[in-house]
Amino acid sequence: MPLRRPPARSCAGFVQQLTVMLGVSVLTGVLLAGLAIPFAGLLGYGAHESEEIVLNDLPLQLETEPSAERSQILTSRGKKLATLYDQNRVELDSLDEIAPIMRKAIVAIEDSRFYQHGALDIQGTLRALVANQSSGETVQGGSSITQQLVKMTLIEQADTEEERLAAIDDTYARKVRELRYALGVEEEHTKREILLAYLNIAYFGDGAYGIEAAAQHFFGIPAKKLDARQSAMLAGLVQNPTRYDPTNGPKLARDRRNVVLERMGQLGVISPKRADAEQQKPLGLDVHTISNGCVSSRAEFFCDYVRNWLLTQPALGETRDDRERLLLAGGLTVRTTIDLKFQRAAERAVRQYVDPQNSVIGGLAMVEPGTGEVRAIAQSRPMGNNLKQGQTYVNYLVPSEYTNSGGFQPGSTFKAFVLAAALERGIPLDTTINSPSSITVSQDSYESKTCPERNLAGSYTVGNSTDSGPMDLYSGTRLSVNTFYVQLEQRTGLCAPWRLANKMGLDLPESAQVPSFTLGVSSVSPVGMAEAYATFAARGKHCEAIPVTRVTDRDGNALDIEDGNCKKVLKPAVADAVNDVLRGVTGPGGFAEAYSLNQPDAGKTGTTQDSKSVWFMGYTPNLVGAVMVAGANEVGEPESLVGKVMGDQVLSSPSGSGTAAPIWGAAMQ
Repeated sequence: MPLRRPPARSCAGFVQQLTVMLGVSVLTGVLLAGLAIPFAGLLGYGAHESEEIVLNDLPLQLETEPSAERSQILTSRGKKLATLYDQNRVELDSLDEIAPIMRKAIVAIEDSRFYQHGALDIQGTLRALVANQSSGETVQGGSSITQQLVKMTLIEQADTEEERLAAIDDTYARKVRELRYALGVEEEHTKREILLAYLNIAYFGDGAYGIEAAAQHFFGIPAKKLDARQSAMLAGLVQNPTRYDPTNGPKLARDRRNVVLERMGQLGVISPKRADAEQQKPLGLDVHTISNGCVSSRAEFFCDYVRNWLLTQPALGETRDDRERLLLAGGLTVRTTIDLKFQRAAERAVRQYVDPQNSVIGGLAMVEPGTGEVRAIAQSRPMGNNLKQGQTYVNYLVPSEYTNSGGFQPGSTFKAFVLAAALERGIPLDTTINSPSSITVSQDSYESKTCPERNLAGSYTVGNSTDSGPMDLYSGTRLSVNTFYVQLEQRTGLCAPWRLANKMGLDLPESAQVPSFTLGVSSVSPVGMAEAYATFAARGKHCEAIPVTRVTDRDGNALDIEDGNCKKVLKPAVADAVNDVLRGVTGPGGFAEAYSLNQPDAGKTGTTQDSKSVWFMGYTPNLVGAVMVAGANEVGEPESLVGKVMGDQVLSSPSGSGTAAPIWGAAMQ
């Protein structure tokens, strides 16, 4: 926690103390090891110059910022999903959250007269000098806890390498500046505040910053539960966290711990007899590693989605770099939308049908209608960099703004947008259109009903892969008849379904306004398609897909992140009619009848003409599942699915109903 400023106190005592110390240092004529200011260095100054330094330059106020603290990503039910950090630290708000024995241990070894002196302790410094010279090594600190706090704060807050080097260089100027800050800290803050800030900022080795993270990491307990032996080990680490790191050098760590225990016995913190007994015990480590990032998350690609979504939120900072810094160091708590029950079902279904090592990508996204909350995303390729094992860092499930995947073409799932546009124009459900096995249409026949900026020319030929003959909106949709929908699209124009798809969440370019729009000409993501179809399930209410519902800062204040921005984009009667028509796909005689659920459901198949991807969009009133299966090489470039191995079969005629729908059924059931 940053230091809080109590009522100011006079610094006259500090000036007097400093003057005494200057006199002592001049008389002894030695450079005191570990002091914040090399008093022997003042011998080169005249009396007037020394007096000016003491009286005019002290104290100096230390501006502090919150220390870097790890952020937590939680599930919708509050379980930890992932941790993100630059420094593994948990800030404590009160000294009472730290075991008294831990507080005493750190004071004993680092600054035993901490509560008796001000910013400097000449007696303690001389004692440390003698002890260190006697042992031939540094066993006791010469700098006060306040001086150490100043140095650690300046290092922590250094924004550039130049500032960091200035905070650690062994120069007279740095030590004078450090002393001035220390005097200011002592003047403006209580000893309890200083000690808490010190224990929060100190590095304890092996990636653990602050006493709470250190206690959790080395012993698996909160700092409040530390005992004498554990406290002594942790207190000993601060002097040299790398040298005494117990995970790398347990003998050195134990020797250092025993030095602390002996000092605690000498000072009466514990009895000498107990100090001797504790020194005979092992370190008692119970190391708990806090995973950093999404790779080890329970849902790695959902975590990746959350992270990249947050980096677009202005509430986290003006620039992407600002948001990144806050996310990794701001101690945020992020409540997400994921439901692990849904996630497990999605992962099982995808992995049941798609082997990660094959040249096939399977993916499933689940979105809740009416809120836009993303409940689960799962893909066949796990996160990692081992291409031979099918691993990837590319998230194929989310819109391109959150990943470097361009998505895949969705096939005839786009027919639902033409259907909705037709119903909006008042075209009756029983409208019958003769639909031959193939048809050629003139592209300029769309011109009067498309957007003004489009100027189409030439002709377009399309054929059916299913049935032909007279079709109405029910049969033409249930059988996914291409020639029926190209002609229906002539009646709606190209602009209406294109605009509607964009209103429902898809970011389609103007170049998508072509007769092949109804066959899924633009590449999309499973999350994007699930968001769009959720509009039908929510009776015309569109909500943007969101993976996060709440973000709070380290103090518990909620940040103003985007919500689903829900609004009506379709009349309920139109959405109800679409749902009624799409129920035919999962109903009797529909392509996905075998995967119908024991509740109202609807769906739409999608198969691209080049067989590079197949889709199934299935939904109930409370959940949409978008399944995509695509052929792709190791780096995700699209390839035909024909001849690819999926499960125990070689694909010869991949389809939305036969290849993608089974994954949806397995997950939803």
